[in-house]
Amino acid sequence: MAFDGTWKVDRNENYEKFMEKMGINVVKRKLAAHDNLKLIITQEGNKFTVKESSTFRSIEIIFELGVTFNYSLADGTELSGAWALEGDKLVGKFKRLDNGNALNTVREIIGGEMVQTYTYEGVEAKRIFKKE
Repeated sequence: MAFDGTWKVDRNENYEKFMEKMGINVVKRKLAAHDNLKLIITQEGNKFTVKESSTFRSIEIIFELGVTFNYSLADGTELSGAWALEGDKLVGKFKRLDNGNALNTVREIIGGEMVQTYTYEGVEAKRIFKKE
């Protein structure tokens, strides 16, 4: 339940390079770097609800640990995969539907901040969120 709460993006590390590797065009990359992303996460047992709001969109994602689901990134990239709880980390293993490449995401609480680490084709990026 450590992930429960409202989280607002505070800063990014290597996010531009990550988005470039994902094939996101330069205009969308510049906008995404300042998207004011806010996540409201609630957990009930193995079920998570994530309300995501940003400059681009507002959506609600509901998933169960270990259950595969489809998800679209803000740029329209379609993914399929699942989240798992590994110790204190929420680990997402996804595949792009357009090319089959893996996109992995790890969410963990470090020093009171939620650190979301993305890995795609050897490029790692982080988005660091502060709890509101």
